[in-house]
Amino acid sequence: MDLISALDFLKLNIIPQAWVDEVWDLEFTEKKSLDDTIEEDLTASDEKAFRDLYQCLLAHTAEQQQSTDTDAASQSIWALLGENGVSVKSLVAVLSFFVLSGQSKTATVQQRVSGLHAASLYLLLLGLPGSIANKVFHEVFLDTCSNMTFHCWPQDSGKKRKKEVMKSSQAENKRPKRHRKDCQEVDMDEAEEDEEEGEPHFTGQDLANIRAAVVLLVQSLLRLLQTLPLKGRPQSANNCTQIFSKLLYLEPVTGELDFTAEDFTKLRSVPAMAFYGLQLLCSPKHGDQKESLRRVFHRLLYVILMMNKGNRGKPTVLIPSQANLAIRKQAIHFVCHIVATLNELARPFLQILLQHICFQMVEKSEFRSHGAQAVGLLTAQMGSTDYAGFIKWLYNYSRHSKMVCRLFSVDVVMVLLEQPERRPEDCQDSELVHFLPHKFLIQNLLFARRNDESPIVQGHAFACLAQCLELPSLNATRAVHALFSTSGSPTVLDGEITEGTLSSQQTQKTYRSLPFRTVEISGTETSNSEAKENLALLLRRVQDPKTNVRKSALQALVSLLKHNVILNSSETLSLLSERCRDPAVSVKKKALQCVGELLYAKPDSRLVQRAWLQGVVPAVVDSENSVQEKALEALDQVLLSQVKLHSAGHHLDAAQTLTWDLLDLLCHECHNLSQYFSRAFTIWSKLNRFTPTFISNLISHTETDHAGGAWLLLSKVVASSPKLPYGKILEAWDNMVSSEDRNVTTCCHILSVMGDIAAHLNEDTKDRIINDLMSLLKTTLSLEVISAAMETLYQLGHSEDIKQTQAFLNQYCGELVSICEAYLASIILCENGVRSLNEELMIKHLHTLGVASLHCPAKISKRTVLLVESVLTTNSDKLADFQEELPPSLPLSQFTTNCFPTRVRAHGVITLGKLCLQREELGQKYLPVFARELEVGTEVAVRNNVVVIMCDLCVRYTNTGDHYIPNISACLRDSQPVIREQTLIMLTNLLQEEFVKWKGSLFFRFMVALVDPVPAISSLCEYCLLHLLLKKNPEMFSQHFIECIFHFNSYSKHKSYNKFPQSDKEKVQFSLKGSANREKRFRIYRFLLEHFTDVQRFNVMSKINQSVLACFADEELPLDEDGTEILSETFSVLSLKEMKLQAVSSTAAGSVGDEPEEENMATVAKAVLEAAQKKVVSQIQKKAFIENTVPLIISLKNLLEQKRSPVLRELMAYLKVKMQDYRTEVKEFFSGDEQLAAEVEFALKMTENEQKMEEKMGHCSLTGETQTPNTQGSVQQSPVQSPATSRPLPLLSFATPQPTRPPPLFNRLVYSARSGHSASVLHKGDDNRAISTPKGVDVHLTFNEVSPIFRDRSSSSMGEINVLHVQSNQQQAPGLRQWNVQSPLRQKKNKGD
Repeated sequence: MDLISALDFLKLNIIPQAWVDEVWDLEFTEKKSLDDTIEEDLTASDEKAFRDLYQCLLAHTAEQQQSTDTDAASQSIWALLGENGVSVKSLVAVLSFFVLSGQSKTATVQQRVSGLHAASLYLLLLGLPGSIANKVFHEVFLDTCSNMTFHCWPQDSGKKRKKEVMKSSQAENKRPKRHRKDCQEVDMDEAEEDEEEGEPHFTGQDLANIRAAVVLLVQSLLRLLQTLPLKGRPQSANNCTQIFSKLLYLEPVTGELDFTAEDFTKLRSVPAMAFYGLQLLCSPKHGDQKESLRRVFHRLLYVILMMNKGNRGKPTVLIPSQANLAIRKQAIHFVCHIVATLNELARPFLQILLQHICFQMVEKSEFRSHGAQAVGLLTAQMGSTDYAGFIKWLYNYSRHSKMVCRLFSVDVVMVLLEQPERRPEDCQDSELVHFLPHKFLIQNLLFARRNDESPIVQGHAFACLAQCLELPSLNATRAVHALFSTSGSPTVLDGEITEGTLSSQQTQKTYRSLPFRTVEISGTETSNSEAKENLALLLRRVQDPKTNVRKSALQALVSLLKHNVILNSSETLSLLSERCRDPAVSVKKKALQCVGELLYAKPDSRLVQRAWLQGVVPAVVDSENSVQEKALEALDQVLLSQVKLHSAGHHLDAAQTLTWDLLDLLCHECHNLSQYFSRAFTIWSKLNRFTPTFISNLISHTETDHAGGAWLLLSKVVASSPKLPYGKILEAWDNMVSSEDRNVTTCCHILSVMGDIAAHLNEDTKDRIINDLMSLLKTTLSLEVISAAMETLYQLGHSEDIKQTQAFLNQYCGELVSICEAYLASIILCENGVRSLNEELMIKHLHTLGVASLHCPAKISKRTVLLVESVLTTNSDKLADFQEELPPSLPLSQFTTNCFPTRVRAHGVITLGKLCLQREELGQKYLPVFARELEVGTEVAVRNNVVVIMCDLCVRYTNTGDHYIPNISACLRDSQPVIREQTLIMLTNLLQEEFVKWKGSLFFRFMVALVDPVPAISSLCEYCLLHLLLKKNPEMFSQHFIECIFHFNSYSKHKSYNKFPQSDKEKVQFSLKGSANREKRFRIYRFLLEHFTDVQRFNVMSKINQSVLACFADEELPLDEDGTEILSETFSVLSLKEMKLQAVSSTAAGSVGDEPEEENMATVAKAVLEAAQKKVVSQIQKKAFIENTVPLIISLKNLLEQKRSPVLRELMAYLKVKMQDYRTEVKEFFSGDEQLAAEVEFALKMTENEQKMEEKMGHCSLTGETQTPNTQGSVQQSPVQSPATSRPLPLLSFATPQPTRPPPLFNRLVYSARSGHSASVLHKGDDNRAISTPKGVDVHLTFNEVSPIFRDRSSSSMGEINVLHVQSNQQQAPGLRQWNVQSPLRQKKNKGD
């Protein structure tokens, strides 16, 4: 078919010329209606007609390319149209009719396909030689045709699932908001968005037809770019770049794309064609390659960042779906391909691309991870010199004021550490060599974040520091080791020492093959003191208030311990175990995981084994179920699962050896864990965890070297195991009885097993065992074995008949009581009995008497009681004249000094307490004696046991014991820390079980324990108050707060407060009066206020007004010396920041410099809710202050002025703090006292001036240079100077935030041109230099002065500049130089005007 015939379906001969002229006059921006008949004829055109015309034009194009006479060929096609009366102008107008019809959101499939084909025809015509001369080219219509894909391709196609994911992720926020467009969607007008709901439904065949037309359009655009240069048409080049970047998302990418293809017609996917087009745009024919590269890299920047960036507004984050991740990966490979192809020309723009990736990164961890990987892949394309320059920039970037920048720098460092270390000889700039080693990345970038002001950055830095030791690079390991080495010389790995220097390129290592040893070489990496400081800092971070910092510091600490960077010490490992009981659940889980990793790394370390037990075993009773499960799982894996059958030739493997070592520790060194360990077996027994096979395997170990551990496990599992080999257990019992060398712990476990199986034994066997037990109890056994034997004896005699059981106990336990009584009488009543005293034997008889008496109270006689009492007193004369009746109540001074040692007297107290538990009259008799002993006693052990006994008696006889709580609580100020700690624990238990109430002075004595001079007791008190007692009584703190002010200042003149009875000694003992104790008092106030709710704060402030300020204002309380102190302290308390309502004083989430990088619906709704809540609460607080507080303040001020009281200073300080939030409303608040209002305004103004002066002084140095805000800690041996605060750059929509800037002597600042500012612009010539840079000066790009890498259109009325700033390596003059140079784009615009 010839060309003219192919054109017939367009009806060019009947198209009115007036319509054509009108279309051209409107510049193809509006669709003009045709005559209905003509329009129907055109609309009826099918796809085949367009394809035939396209093929004809394509054939003519091929003929022209083959023709040697190009000019003749070009004239012939346009001449052919002219000869046949075909108007080119009409042809373009008719094509625009189809294009504009297909753009509508309601267009049918045929209209869309026809529009795409018409756009392809126009692009093909435009590519013919002579098209411009024949006035075919129109920039607006070119952009419209190029952009047709995004108007015709259905917006929902292939994206419905993604939108549903987006909606589900935002479902928790209910605030209505217009749906945000995805990156795959083209920017639309609001009217077009409203039409989106009316978009028709398309079948699979419809989509296939549209895609075929889209492919044809993209191929036509590629043909056009091959023939038509865009030099001098930056707008068209920019539009094409944007189109190709959007086409990348049109359909998913499968497999790897080939960027070296020469024939685009062989490409099968649209994204592959888009990359081909982007590569075409980088060719010299389309203008300055530098501008083209800048343009292309700018668009790919957002593909790599997975963001949607339109022509206006901020970029929005996309969902990291598989499709987006795939195209991001291809974009990175494409950039690498361009850099490898264009080499030196593209490298400067690679630097800028990397800097923008860093600066535009968002805080989300997933995006940061992908972004860091992109930086790693792109830096791999750099030479060593460029790489070192980027690391230098990254160092400054890591000190930026924005938290996300510092956070992302840590991610980048970790990716760069995975790359092979660059060789110093490959770097051409000697000043940059020190940036190449991995040591610089770890010590100066990563570890420098240890003191970051943001807890998020701190935590991330420590987590990454732990990962460094897992890297295959030995240099990274050395760098970490140097930070914590305390040997005074660097530590290297065995096998690395060569003659001369150590190799710096060892890059491979294996776990467990890192035997560190120290060698002496010249120059140390880190001083001993610095290493100790670093370790001390890490240990402090393990106890940091922030949860994520503690978790990361734990991970770092365990990594250092695993790799022998620091030595195992009991202090370090105990700190690790303590974190298993952290208040935060996530920290507890992390600590359990860490101690487990350390145990597997060092299974032979006794210290590590103990730390693991101390951390994991108590966690089985944790309040959080998930922590319990994790602890039980660890115990199961390490202990139970490794119990295998033992045989003569069997050798234990490493895991089994570890199991028995741990059980041995539990038996002999970790007795305090027994109750927790028993709890684990209680839980396992409910799960039927103990099978007969397990029991058999366990019993097979009872005759080995680790029999103690086997009996420990047996003592825990026997009670829940129905079938047992009793013969072997009885055989072990016989061996124990006949043995003279008995292990105490093993004996206790065997006795426990015998008691558990007692119900399954016959009477003869029971009798034999009872006789053995009685024989043992009559010999010299340890106290632990005596208690276990008595419990076993009870189980052997236990039956369903209670009377029968009691008769059994009276028989055997009564016999033991008689024996013990006879022994005590032989010592106490004999003249020389005390002199020949066997202390150990005396203690064992006392202990046996106490334990046996609990089972047979009827066998305890008055003589027995007096014998025990005589151990504590000198009343043997009463025993000699013993009568049937008990003597009258003894005086309080009974415990006088006698000849018995302190240990005997201490055990005597315990035995006497057990006797008192059986008979109430004994308890009533001896409680005052015990109370007197607490007051006047001098023996620590005796008084400690008295505290324990009195608390037990308070449980047994609650009403009687309640009167002695003041005597017990007085021990919270005892001179001995052990008694203070014991008292604190016992009172907490009583309060928890509600045997004791918060009466009298008990609460205030707990508060005094809060400021105990021993930190461990203070910390224990804080734990008891917050985690045990406050939960049972949430109003406890607020109820006692005001009274604390009066009590601790010993002020008793108030009619309501501090009126409970106290002795003079107790008042002095618990007083915190005076300036010397002011810090302690305010520590208590702050502690209480920190744990108030806002409601409690508000109520307490109201009560202070009513019960304190009003009393002084009405002169109910005198303003004497004590009253002045109380009023002054009250104003100081009201001025505390902890007194402010949290809803009003809380700031935006995050620390200083932590700015949110994105705004999602959840955070916006939360912010709106918080703002509304803050406003309401602020109004309520303001009203209460005006109505209730201000009148009192005015009255008090007048009274204080009249009396010339020094409290005026505290009153004004309080008003300054209070009026900070109402700075502009001072006159309104104090309208009743204009002088006071003026004074408050003056005080506020002076405070503001002082703050401004402090800020100025803080930013000034001795040299006069402005200093950087402290956003990082000290950096060891930093080769880079501390940058100065960055100066503001002109506002540019695409200008990324600037990092901190080196001082003027180091770099020269250049400004972008913008309405009154000067600029430095890059020439479009061949030399890569700024016009302000002299020729011959070597330059390199730096982001310190980078403005945009590409001009973005902005809604601002001010223009924008397409500039690239450069920096000279040579030292510049100290002054700033500004160049008044206009942008080429602005010059072009001015010429056009």
